[in-house]
Amino acid sequence: MAGPVVLITGASQGIGAEIARVFARELRGVRLALVARQASKLGAVARVCRRSGARAEVFPCDVSDEGAVAALAIAVHQTLGPVDVLINNAGKFLAAPFLETAAADFDRLLAANLRSVFLVSRALVPAMVRRGRGDVFNMSSIAGLGAYPGGAGYCAAKFGVTGLSQVMRAELREKGVRVCCVHPGATVSPSWQGSGVDAARLMPARDVARAFFDIYRLSRRTVVEEIVLRPQRGDL
Repeated sequence: MAGPVVLITGASQGIGAEIARVFARELRGVRLALVARQASKLGAVARVCRRSGARAEVFPCDVSDEGAVAALAIAVHQTLGPVDVLINNAGKFLAAPFLETAAADFDRLLAANLRSVFLVSRALVPAMVRRGRGDVFNMSSIAGLGAYPGGAGYCAAKFGVTGLSQVMRAELREKGVRVCCVHPGATVSPSWQGSGVDAARLMPARDVARAFFDIYRLSRRTVVEEIVLRPQRGDL
């Protein structure tokens, strides 16, 4: 029997790719909608997921573009069916002091990290509400809980994701849709490449991905509203 449809944005690398692999391995019959801008990288992730027995389809899309997201929603529904689990993982990281942050860079960070969550959720959640069931995971960050120097644009965007998640949860909890906001600390991912931080101080992406799956598997009587994940070593 066909399993749930799980749509993952930012699925071409890092945590998003690991989330796809975990669901493919652990959830029999899962149908994965893998979304990102780079089709070639998405294809590589899809092939790994298919070897685990999942159905994995690739949907290249800029999730900060309203028209592209509307077309994505139609394509996924026609190909796989209505989305049961939405994982808003797409994002972008750029560090710069407040006084040196260009308006264009600030706008790009808001678009990639916050606008994308709004657009994709707005396109897909109504169908969940009509069915009276669904799960939404929004990827925030510890930067969405506490600010730090050099994080003007990124912190603003992730604080926005945290706030948007709280609004969504308050409005959707009586409609059968669970909303979880995830706040990872430093994780082995493209965002930390070239940072000079020893990889031993970072969390493995697979551990963060596993948290998504384990939360999803909880009874429908339970919702994890927010979860904070930090490396054991250090305060990153």
